[in-house]
Amino acid sequence: MTEVLALSGVDALYGESHVLHGVSFSLNPGRVLALLGRNGAGKTTCMSAIIGFLPPRTGEIRLFGEAIGRLSPETISRKGVGFVPQGRRIFPSLTVQENLVVSRQKRKGVAMPWTLERVIELFPRLKERLQQSAGSLSGGEQQMLAIGRALMGNPRVLLMDEPSEGLAPLIVAEVGRTLLRLKHEGQSILLVEQNIKLALDLADEVVILNTGRVAFSGSAGQVRNDQALITQHLGVF
Repeated sequence: MTEVLALSGVDALYGESHVLHGVSFSLNPGRVLALLGRNGAGKTTCMSAIIGFLPPRTGEIRLFGEAIGRLSPETISRKGVGFVPQGRRIFPSLTVQENLVVSRQKRKGVAMPWTLERVIELFPRLKERLQQSAGSLSGGEQQMLAIGRALMGNPRVLLMDEPSEGLAPLIVAEVGRTLLRLKHEGQSILLVEQNIKLALDLADEVVILNTGRVAFSGSAGQVRNDQALITQHLGVF
């Protein structure tokens, strides 16, 4: 089985600050891998390395076996890496529809491609707001838009950085149901999430980072059943 995404010995630095130290893990097709750790553990840096914002100093990043670690973010996106960034980063002055359409990419061999109609079916609340400026949406609606925008690129792998951050519990539950549906449809997902319960409910596998190093790699079930591991690396939930 060809891995969707594989990191091998990745080191990443911000200037002289060494953030990632020999990080290695892989994501298999149709699986959800939760990348967990305390604040400052290196999770967002890891996402930045994969998407091309911070090319690794050493090591390899591969997408379906193809090296992508030295490519531009635009090229990596075109090759099938979708990204829902922390803080959403929608285009506030554009309408909801414009935010979605501007991100549209066609991809060969996709059985059920994401279209504007499919995204609206996934997030009915956006249908009523298609002509509104994205900046006028609530936080939850902006998160739906950020996810929908990433899906419009028909990603082969979807990177999600803190999708539940700052959302009310009801909206967090809605985001969770959406991610579960995507998982059931076979979408490969790399999920960074501070809401440990949400992450473990969705994930098949878990990688825990601690000060930029892989401290644990295994099944979500192993983490759920190991309170000492959770307390040591993640805090109590």
